[in-house]
Amino acid sequence: MNILDFRSDTVTKPTQEMRDFMAKAPVGDDVFGDDPTVNELEALGASIFGMEAALFCSSGTMTNQIAINVHTNPGDEVICHEEAHIYRYEGGGIARNSGASVRFIRGNNGRIDPSQIIDNINPDDQHYPRTTLVSIEDTANRGGGYCYDFEVIQEISKICKANNLAFHLDGARVFNALELTKIDPVLYGQQFDSISVCLSKGLGAPVGSLLIGKKEFISEARRVRKVFGGGMRQAGIIAAGGIYALKNNVQRLAIDHANAKRIENMLASKEWIKEVLPVQTNIVVAHVADGINELDLVTELRELGILCVGFGKGRVRFTTHLDVSSEMIDALEGRLPNQLSR
Repeated sequence: MNILDFRSDTVTKPTQEMRDFMAKAPVGDDVFGDDPTVNELEALGASIFGMEAALFCSSGTMTNQIAINVHTNPGDEVICHEEAHIYRYEGGGIARNSGASVRFIRGNNGRIDPSQIIDNINPDDQHYPRTTLVSIEDTANRGGGYCYDFEVIQEISKICKANNLAFHLDGARVFNALELTKIDPVLYGQQFDSISVCLSKGLGAPVGSLLIGKKEFISEARRVRKVFGGGMRQAGIIAAGGIYALKNNVQRLAIDHANAKRIENMLASKEWIKEVLPVQTNIVVAHVADGINELDLVTELRELGILCVGFGKGRVRFTTHLDVSSEMIDALEGRLPNQLSR
């Protein structure tokens, strides 16, 4: 029985065309700035968002944590959603790497409202940490792949500028958001001081993320990357995968969104599902029916050759990606049980 893997868009494998492109990439020593392929990838990523420079790193966690480290000083405070990846899934890095505290916002499907930011900026008082950074996630992973309305992003950007706060985007799936909203990436990029872009999720590269911003910011970020142990040498081999991904795999993200909608409709018809969050992009989050343990459900589906993940108490997540074909969606429809065996 073939396995239908919907655990995450991180499970994608490079195509033969991407592998061939990577194998031919010219390389050099990136720490010396001599790797032409890394330099090309960084220039390409920056240009997409109309920014001055970019830095290639091994992961989105690293790009996020570098950005936080550059934007803050020990004792400062970061405003983010309570379900934000930078807090929940980055190993306590905000505290460990940067000595900063976090102010949580309880927003809507992983998103925060501008008024909530205003209410949570600390006064200039020695008793409080300095609020120095606002970070949002677009799309919001824990929010079911939901996107921000661009008008909201613009309002948050204005608030940050008015209060001398840096504004960071965890854009692990930002191209999914832009595919849905059709916002010009350059106009979008102008709202932020820094942007983290993952190349190894829906875009299908095997490794890597980009941190994008102004030249001065990226210069300091490069120093922090070195301190974090993230300097790479002949990294052009993996950077080439990112170039191929940006040039070939962005436009096809609409296919992933359509496949996710099909999964939403399938799950909504099952008696063991109480509710499915309306799908916007490539993430499907479902609340299981009362009395069902989400991990037991994941186990039963695995026995049927269907891989998904538990997503917190009473929730499961399915994620579509470029390795999910229409034939796999058809197979999923045939395998999903109407009733559970346990």
